[in-house]
Amino acid sequence: MTYTAVKKLWLGMLAGIIGSALAFTLWFPGWLDTWEAKTWDWRVNLMARPGQATGKIRIILLDQNSLDWAKKENGLTWPWPREVYNTIISFCRRSGAKALAFDVLYTEPSKYGVDDDRSFGSAIAGFNRFVGSVFLGQTTGSERKWPGHVPEPGFKVQGLNEWLAATGAADISFTRAAFPIPEVATSAAVLANVHLNPDPDGVYRRARLFSIFDGRFVPSLALGAYLSAHPETPMRIARGAFSVGARELPIDEEGMVILNFRGASGTHRSYSASSVIQSELRILGGEQPTIRDRDAFRDCYVFFGFSAPGLFDLRPAPVSGVYPGVEIYATILDNLVSYDFIRPTPLLISVLLTIIVTLLAGALTSYFSGVLKSSIVYAFFITLPVFLCLASYFQGFWLPLVVQEVGIAITMISGGIIYYSTEGRQKLFIKNAFKQYLSPAIIEELIEHPERLKLGGERQVLSIFFSDLEGFTGISEGLEPEELTTLLNDYLSAMTDIIHEEGGTVDKYEGDAIIAFWNAPLKQPDHARRCVRAALRCQAKLAERRQSFRERIGKDINMRIGVNTGAAVVGNMGSRTRFDYTMLGDAVNLASRLEGINKQFGTYTIISQSTFELLEGAFPVRELSRAAVVGRKEPVRIYEPMFPEEFSVRKEDLTVFSAGLEAFYEGQFGRAESIFAEIKDRDPAAAAYYTKCRFFNDNPPEDWQGVWVVTTK
Repeated sequence: MTYTAVKKLWLGMLAGIIGSALAFTLWFPGWLDTWEAKTWDWRVNLMARPGQATGKIRIILLDQNSLDWAKKENGLTWPWPREVYNTIISFCRRSGAKALAFDVLYTEPSKYGVDDDRSFGSAIAGFNRFVGSVFLGQTTGSERKWPGHVPEPGFKVQGLNEWLAATGAADISFTRAAFPIPEVATSAAVLANVHLNPDPDGVYRRARLFSIFDGRFVPSLALGAYLSAHPETPMRIARGAFSVGARELPIDEEGMVILNFRGASGTHRSYSASSVIQSELRILGGEQPTIRDRDAFRDCYVFFGFSAPGLFDLRPAPVSGVYPGVEIYATILDNLVSYDFIRPTPLLISVLLTIIVTLLAGALTSYFSGVLKSSIVYAFFITLPVFLCLASYFQGFWLPLVVQEVGIAITMISGGIIYYSTEGRQKLFIKNAFKQYLSPAIIEELIEHPERLKLGGERQVLSIFFSDLEGFTGISEGLEPEELTTLLNDYLSAMTDIIHEEGGTVDKYEGDAIIAFWNAPLKQPDHARRCVRAALRCQAKLAERRQSFRERIGKDINMRIGVNTGAAVVGNMGSRTRFDYTMLGDAVNLASRLEGINKQFGTYTIISQSTFELLEGAFPVRELSRAAVVGRKEPVRIYEPMFPEEFSVRKEDLTVFSAGLEAFYEGQFGRAESIFAEIKDRDPAAAAYYTKCRFFNDNPPEDWQGVWVVTTK
């Protein structure tokens, strides 16, 4: 792993540490709880499903339809006489209900007289699995001690005193109570607490399985229903777990469980109180009951409660803003029997998971750059906690979501700030420093791998490109400044596009001249081929546009190009406040000389031997000369490259030229002259040699080495 990659990784990890630390700072004091609760409600609505015991729980609802029926058919106004409920108890007993729990407080005598209460008490006593309601509170209730006329609960919970001492669960012990009338209190098999506390936002997501009053264990209505059907069930409690028989239920320090809701209101099969009452009355009268299935309640736990809006027992739950309170107890019992209360994820696991996802988010965010890649990374990590939490819900765990999302969001913001302060500024520097010289693709590669860029001068083998327009001085003198500027912009843009497409770096423009090079700042193993291909493409592009340029200026435009490959010093050179990415060295000077040598031979593209050797046959060439260039002691073998199509068309003439060149090298000027004469009218290079041979025939050179001496730049 490169130094830059390691640095980016550490910066990303730093962003992750910042993200997780700030997320925990918000999470531990409870400042994220409201948002976490909302996300939990979303999870519940999305994934709530019936459990194993859902089909074994029934609910009888005193709904608005029941109130309307009682008033219309029987002239009964609210509250009803209590003997009306006798029919409900009788129907449940007749149907074989496993237990019947009334979510109704009977703390005051009936307004219909004592006989009404006695009749109701007698009906309760006739069904020995009836659960009555008691209300425990801290400020509400007339009783501060367990009343003498109320039978004490016979339930024993192993380890209860030790658990209370260890947890200090103050909210589970109540100081006041409202008990039902004696007829109910003495007849019920179990008295159960119907006091429920919502979460701080008013939504009921948790519940207590039991409470303590005056040192006595009082089950909730749900647990009371279970215990009335299984009175001998052993119970024990320890930190984090409340065992009912073989079922070990997860509880917190206050004895609360997290409810696993089964769905919207009505998921547990419910019946209108009026239909139950009518069914029992019809059975007693020998008629067909309204509820045709006489075994509808057989072996089922049955709850009776209110759902009529005016009876004030509708509560907000995760699955609905209006949820009958009795259905909450049905949900508790469902979870108990199905043994699938939601378990809180252990704090250590939540903390470690948050740290892991934030560190991963920071690391990968720093590793990937570019809008598309970054967007994919951001989208992945924003959605990752959602899928983790949904998977945890499926497994029965409440995994905190908001702390992860906050941690990831802060990580990404921190990563952006760190990126801008370090990598971003470096990338901006690279873009500004090289946008004039490099193609966008190479700039992006430099940004991805800045370690490949060495600022300042470094020695590097380059393929160097020099071009100049033929007769540009004359062209410019005949144009207005605006016309000249437009012409140059069109010409330079077309040529520069090709250079960039071939991966070249534009060093500078000098009027009409273009200076470029390959193999820096990025390594290009095929730099010579790229450079020569760019030269040939530039010539082809100029030929393509020559007609349009002629129409604009009245003259043909031709370009001379020189290409050389060799070692040079390349880098940012200049002052501390202004610099250019440029090159220096003898190889650069030779490329410039080769561009000028085109004048000697009437050619337009010349490459050096060092470039030719690196082409490895990529382009056909013809050898032009062994030239002695101004400023260099050693002669240079030079070549004219061309595309294969051109070489094929000119093959015969090029063969003749090669024979004439061989004679020229051997000093056979007369023979060479006659060979070049064959093609001089259609080959400017042959015409130049023809003239040179005639001169040497009249003025034989001394110590001939076969070198064409160039005396001008």
